[in-house]
Amino acid sequence: MSTVPQQPRQPARVTARAQVPGVHRIVLKIGSSSLTDTAGRLDPAAVRAVADHVAVLAARGTDVVIVSSGAIAAALAPLGLPRRPADVATQQAAASVGQSLLASAWAQALGANGLVAGQVLLTESDVIRRETYRNVRTALEALLGMRAVPVINENDTTATHEIRFGDNDRLAALVAQLIGADLLVLLTDVDALYTAPPREPGARRIVTVQDDAALEGVDVGSVGSAVGTGGMVTKLAAAQHASTTGTATILTAAGLLGEVLTGQDVGTFFPARHGRRRSRLVWLRFATRGAGSLHVDEGAATALASRRRSLLAVGITEVRGTFAAGVPVDVVAPDGRVVARGLVAYSSEDLRAIRGRSSADLRHEHGDAFRRPVLHRDDLVVLPGA
Repeated sequence: MSTVPQQPRQPARVTARAQVPGVHRIVLKIGSSSLTDTAGRLDPAAVRAVADHVAVLAARGTDVVIVSSGAIAAALAPLGLPRRPADVATQQAAASVGQSLLASAWAQALGANGLVAGQVLLTESDVIRRETYRNVRTALEALLGMRAVPVINENDTTATHEIRFGDNDRLAALVAQLIGADLLVLLTDVDALYTAPPREPGARRIVTVQDDAALEGVDVGSVGSAVGTGGMVTKLAAAQHASTTGTATILTAAGLLGEVLTGQDVGTFFPARHGRRRSRLVWLRFATRGAGSLHVDEGAATALASRRRSLLAVGITEVRGTFAAGVPVDVVAPDGRVVARGLVAYSSEDLRAIRGRSSADLRHEHGDAFRRPVLHRDDLVVLPGA
């Protein structure tokens, strides 16, 4: 019987390509454009090619998690859709058809190699609360413990613009952080990150990104393919997220996966950055977006950003959005900057009733239930640029 680790796994902190062949846990993210043909149909041969590499990894004892796009793209032809739909309702309908086709393709391709696939569909609400975040980790660890291959996709059937990850690149980085992966491989339709769009004269491949300074002046564009949502901007953000949280990342074309796994100099390599971070603060910074926002006065913004204080009701000038207690919210300074994010102790309804009032007044009127801060300093993170 498999056992699930009680403590989160720590990544191996891979800092050189030569270490890649020896890693023990990998997340492979495959974009829609790498799994479909020119007509936008799901290409079983492309799925099999990735599955064959996964089989090699599994044979040497490496844990592999696949984050696969392609559900909506897989449904375009069966539903007679000429292109990816723009409206949410049609995307959800297409996803409900395409997810079964995509899952079946992975199950067949992995099964042909003696592997068992486990489908995992996630929305951002699954990681927006700490309790369900842990449940997802437990489920993935259980699958890996039974030598199954989790195949993860965003649950486009139920996701909306307000709660969705927005792209599977971000989802892949979150999964890598969640399970302590040693390596994240982002597979796309270009072979590397370049100093300019690859078709432009003089564009050079960026071999390694040691830090953010290596990306100064780089033009990565922002548009995804006709069948997907993520462009190079989302891949770059995912790579930076993963490397910051200890997972090395390689961005390259799907056809170069074999070369990546043997440590060859292909794609763009983002070595894992060293340094310990408190897991809850990392989760708040990277794994969530605010369910609403708290607009604060200058004094409260300064106290949060400079003195790492808790946020009290007296400093709140406006509450935006509808949310329950216990979810992440953004803190917005008077100049519009999002300066912090934290787990809110009150619902939006309660906050509208108590904003701008002192703790002494609230305790006198409502009792000790309202003596706690709106955001405790142990449950918030100051964001870059604050």
